[in-house]
Amino acid sequence: MSKSEIIAELPKLSAADRSEIWESLWRLEDSIGPTAAERLILDEAQAAYNTKPEDAAPWEEVHARLLAGE
Repeated sequence: MSKSEIIAELPKLSAADRSEIWESLWRLEDSIGPTAAERLILDEAQAAYNTKPEDAAPWEEVHARLLAGE
């Protein structure tokens, strides 16, 4: 079955079946872990925090800025 055929079949599934597929895909992605590029970004962010933690913002502030489109 091709990817386009799979995608076309998804709306025909029950919500429970789609949820099960979503959870399976999430577990698969989670087991792979970050890519080398993502790991580099995470390592750079951690190093920046370690160097100057006072520049960090609490999650609530970051979340509010994201919701505001900043």
